Amino acid sequence: MAAMDPRNNGYAAPLNERESATNLELAEVVEVQDDQSVVSHTSNDSNLQKKMMKKEEKKKGGWTNAIILLANQGLATLAFFGVGVNLVLFLTRVMGQGNAEAANNVSKWTGTVYMFSLVGAFLSDSYWGRYLTCTIFQVIFVIGVGLLSFVSWFFLIKPRGCGDGNLVCNPTSSLGVAIFYLSVYLVAFGYGGHQPTLATFGADQLDDDQNSKAAFFSYFYFALNVGALFSNTILVYFEDKGLWTEGFVVSLGSAIVGLVAFLAPTKQYRYVNPCGNPLPRVAQVFVATARKWSVVRPGNPQELYEVEGPESAIKGSRKIFHSSKFVFLDRAAVITENDRNETRSNAWRLCSVTQVEEAKCVMKLLPIWLCTIIYSVIFTQMASLFVEQGDVMDAFIGKFHIPAASMSVFDIFSVFLSTGLYRHVIFPYVRPTELMRMGIGLIIGIMAMVAAGLTEIQRLKRIVPGQKESELSILWQIPQYVLVGASEVFMYVGQLEFFNGQAPDGLKNLGSSLCMASMALGNYVSSLMVNIVMAITKRGEHSLGWIPENLNEGHMDRFYFLIAALAAIDFVVYLIFAKWYQPISHDEDSIKGGSGGNLKTVSELEQV
Repeated sequence: MAAMDPRNNGYAAPLNERESATNLELAEVVEVQDDQSVVSHTSNDSNLQKKMMKKEEKKKGGWTNAIILLANQGLATLAFFGVGVNLVLFLTRVMGQGNAEAANNVSKWTGTVYMFSLVGAFLSDSYWGRYLTCTIFQVIFVIGVGLLSFVSWFFLIKPRGCGDGNLVCNPTSSLGVAIFYLSVYLVAFGYGGHQPTLATFGADQLDDDQNSKAAFFSYFYFALNVGALFSNTILVYFEDKGLWTEGFVVSLGSAIVGLVAFLAPTKQYRYVNPCGNPLPRVAQVFVATARKWSVVRPGNPQELYEVEGPESAIKGSRKIFHSSKFVFLDRAAVITENDRNETRSNAWRLCSVTQVEEAKCVMKLLPIWLCTIIYSVIFTQMASLFVEQGDVMDAFIGKFHIPAASMSVFDIFSVFLSTGLYRHVIFPYVRPTELMRMGIGLIIGIMAMVAAGLTEIQRLKRIVPGQKESELSILWQIPQYVLVGASEVFMYVGQLEFFNGQAPDGLKNLGSSLCMASMALGNYVSSLMVNIVMAITKRGEHSLGWIPENLNEGHMDRFYFLIAALAAIDFVVYLIFAKWYQPISHDEDSIKGGSGGNLKTVSELEQV
């Protein structure tokens, strides 16, 4: 018979109930310090409900839903690149902007796309959850592409067929310009907001198998490039011929189909509840640390505070084991006499080890993330300077004209080939860590910038006086595009896996969004570099700068070599932080939850 305890009012569970609970492995036996033991009936009911819900959730999700989300990614990307890949030429040909101004505007816009990923990640992790966040932002995306189709038809493409490189468009009205910028930034907001959440939502559909999730992230980036392939070939070709509105309408159709496909299996998805606003949790750690700055940190981390029971103090998050980095933050988990005397736990004075480690994880990821920004500067050149460079090269093979923006198809094919080689040739035998792969990607990116600089040198040598296009074939750009594509597979897929895997459970979307936020800052840094370089190199009386309106009078090769040099320095710094980094360690036996507990140290909990 179960021992009595004053807290359960003499209640002892009937034998059949206890046998049933034992058979289901749901009884939670709690041993107390006074050598009494009690079967917690309330806890049994709670755990039974959680186990049944978890079992029910296992029936949902799976690779079928993951594949649908991959299709959604491909369709959304087709629509996005149908707008973005040729945007620099739309700004110069239709909106009448100069090369440097258009390149800067594209960099700012692309940066805004990826910066909005942080907004989507925050709302998803904190309040809305993955599914609702994806739905809302995709609706905004559809509205943006629809509005762009409308404004191009009724306001911008005048006369019809203009913007093909020959027929000049009429000056745009203020209203047309305003609606245009509203539409493209709605596209940025919608696409950027749902991308990282979609990646995490897709990973949620799979069981906690690292190989399956690693495969999903590879296929996720593969699907992105499948969608981009159609945009960078068919749509770019028609837009280059002046059929801008038709291209935008096709993008709109793709966005709508992608949204419908996403909504179709709504009842079959596996859902993860939001974990609450992480900002107060992280702030509490720093405030509690500051309040206890004079407190002596125990030499044994087992003496720090952790929540009693298998549940974490953070809703939706597993417990995290103590790490040896940023140990000054451990003061937030030191139990003082004031903490023991308080009738109610104050999170602004005392934080659990898991909460402290969540803050530590953010701080550990930041140096690695900052080192990826220079690589994103390399990547962003494909949408700006690579296109402008190709636009002043010989783009004819016989009578067939190759649009400059469609050269990125070689980047896409390189991604396809590199993904296949990695997943099926390299991965079965050699399994480099995510940090190693990111370093390899950075090296290949440096090689791409060197190749672009060498191509520009050759282009300048073959200029024909009085002619815009050089005699050098646009096919000379193939090596730089191929190298960028190969670097993406190592850098961006590695980033997706690394930041998603190393982020705490309550910050998974933030982890995925860090990859896109890196792209955002890369675009902003690229724009800043163009402005600084132009300001410095135009100081001479007859100097037009490295990137003038007429690229035949500039030295864009020097700009490429400058990026390569900065990336080489960045690589050295990256190696230092990659060696310093300590991976996160979850308590796999803990339960995602959010209950509180009595004040106990880790060592005391191990004795219970």
